[in-house]
Amino acid sequence: EAWGGEINLSEAKNLPTYPGPNKMRDCYCTVNLDQEEVFRTKIVEKSLCPFYGEDFYCEIPRTFRHLSFYIFDRDVFRRDSIIGKVAIQKEDLQKYHNRDTWFQLQHVDADSEVQGKVHLELRLSEVITDTGVVCHKLCQGLPIVNGQCDPYATVTLAGPSRSEAKKTKVKKKTNNPHFDEVFYFEVGISKEWVIIIWFYYRVDLWNASNLKFGDEFLGELRLPLKFLRQSSSYEAWYFLQPRDNGNKSLKPDDLGSLRLNVVYTEDHVFSSDYYSPLRDLLLKSADVEPVSASAAHILGEVCREKQEAAIPLVRLFLHYGRIVPFISAIANAEVKRTQDPNTIFRGNSLTSKCIDETMKLAGMHYLQVTLKPIIDEICQVHKPCEIDPVKLKDGENLENNRENLRQYVDRIFTVITKSGVSCPTVMCDIFFSLRESAAKRFQGDLDVRYTAVSSFIFLRFFAPAILSPNLFQLTPHHPDPQTSRTLTLISKTIQTLGSLSKSKSVSMPFSFSVLIQETQGRKRFGMKNFKKRWFRLTNHEFTYQKSKGDHPLCSIPIENILAVERLEEESFKMKNMFQVIQPERRVLYIQANNCVEAKDWIDILTKVSQCNKKRLTVYHPSAYLNGHWLCCKATADNTPGCTPCTGGLPANIQLDIDGDRETERIYSLFNLYMPKLEKMQEACGSKSVYDGPEEEEYSTFIIDDPKETYKTLKLIIEGVGTLEQEHAQYKRDKFKKTKYGSQ
Repeated sequence: EAWGGEINLSEAKNLPTYPGPNKMRDCYCTVNLDQEEVFRTKIVEKSLCPFYGEDFYCEIPRTFRHLSFYIFDRDVFRRDSIIGKVAIQKEDLQKYHNRDTWFQLQHVDADSEVQGKVHLELRLSEVITDTGVVCHKLCQGLPIVNGQCDPYATVTLAGPSRSEAKKTKVKKKTNNPHFDEVFYFEVGISKEWVIIIWFYYRVDLWNASNLKFGDEFLGELRLPLKFLRQSSSYEAWYFLQPRDNGNKSLKPDDLGSLRLNVVYTEDHVFSSDYYSPLRDLLLKSADVEPVSASAAHILGEVCREKQEAAIPLVRLFLHYGRIVPFISAIANAEVKRTQDPNTIFRGNSLTSKCIDETMKLAGMHYLQVTLKPIIDEICQVHKPCEIDPVKLKDGENLENNRENLRQYVDRIFTVITKSGVSCPTVMCDIFFSLRESAAKRFQGDLDVRYTAVSSFIFLRFFAPAILSPNLFQLTPHHPDPQTSRTLTLISKTIQTLGSLSKSKSVSMPFSFSVLIQETQGRKRFGMKNFKKRWFRLTNHEFTYQKSKGDHPLCSIPIENILAVERLEEESFKMKNMFQVIQPERRVLYIQANNCVEAKDWIDILTKVSQCNKKRLTVYHPSAYLNGHWLCCKATADNTPGCTPCTGGLPANIQLDIDGDRETERIYSLFNLYMPKLEKMQEACGSKSVYDGPEEEEYSTFIIDDPKETYKTLKLIIEGVGTLEQEHAQYKRDKFKKTKYGSQ
């Protein structure tokens, strides 16, 4: 299973006023998987209707119960207080999939902030005293708060006439405690009893007067014993639940609303061999004559939106190194169908959407090196550039503003036209193909070879990035209104220049280049005394320094990275840790800020070192401490690893793509649009049999060769049917293995 989430945090409205003369609040919003924060917006000051306009995407590295959003207010003393939250259950995410929704903010009650699950075994033994046995085994996924979790549990047998409680030992510094404790209770003859289990962790917070704050509630579980039969044993996992406060509810104050757009995908991906027939059929699309009879082109024909098909197709073809021949084939076919050179590649065709998606994936670093320095300057300097006389502010001069705008446009246009050496090879190859197809089709138009390229590089790549730099990772947040207006004016001007009217043609120098990606972030490292360090990665070395810009304290050549793996929590009692293994058993231990960040670093470090000749095949998932490996208990520090290394990732620093997952998504689309595939089959038969005008219901499909198209459709439907049977069998097997329990 693999999960991915894309979230647009738009805005909040009608937040409660601050209890003071100002009444305004300085608010930010966090995104949480259960109670683990994975993203935080900027602070919007002095507003009760803050606008964020921020997007967040991540591959979700673990299971979760709620996707939660918390609105915080930061006061003048920089203290944060929670205003309210929105919590969406995982099962309900599809209800709100890809549509703007206003959610009412709810109260945040400490007794309802629950995550994690517990594994129990219960047995009712019929002996003289009718003794009930509760085997309290282990717990998973408890939250880490203030960097620690020291959990314990109380087990209570509550009945009509009496109540009896027992307590486990405290487990230090872990959110996955193993208790393995057995409790005996005498339940009597009646079975109107309930086992109640409360989980807590100790919070040893002291202030100057040595006042202890006490233990914090983590969750509870209530199980009626009436379902137990004599001499039977029940063993299952249960989700922890909020505290039952006798149906006491908080007063329904209006805390305001939060507008969200959540896109959540969940893929059940089989091993590679299951996808071979469909994947091979897709990958040979570039070689099919005509290309409209290929599996990839057919996907674009049946999907409701071309973008729907373009995203998985581009990722799949990029992963297998077939994107250039595929785009060349569909672009050439589109050029042949185009009658007017002025409309070349201006529609939302499969070709246009595929090139857009390729540029977005392969060209991110290209945008960074080309535009980021000047975008940063525009955001920081705030030069007025308004040229609409109606919108001028007091004290602004129209001529000065026009000159500011002209200078910005001139600088940006210059850096773009001189950026050919930085353009990724895959983009250069695609643009070369577009130029050749256009020049061959419209031999009498000398400018079309440039407009075919400029319609993408200016209108669909640089101009959108200038307009919304936060969506292209050029700025961390949505720009303020004045900066946003400046960027809008620059973007519109660049689009006009990029349109390349016949009297003002401009050619762009494109050349082949090697793309170097650089990733930076803050991490923790060390063995005994962990310290904050700033890490930097290129495709040559992995370094860290005390702070950004300092001289590196350590440099690890990429060829010296033998493995990058997760580190089990028991090693240092710390979450989100991983290890970078080097020659001579040297290991660098690093703690990331959250699970998403840890996964990103493991993935990128694995990719850049994937081709190293001396990569390890086994590793130790825990550390070597106190004279032995914690995982396998071996005493020699040079003992070979006890666990196989993870691997099989493509040696591609730029892209995080799973070919099987993309094929699974394409299968899902084909399966969703099966009625259209069958209608397309009918259209092929109709065009083959009748030599006359097309029937109107079939005219929406592009079918150049009915016979070849029919053959491909038959193979697609067979492949999708086989995979559908595998999914059905998987679901049946999963249902059979499901045991009793709240999960």
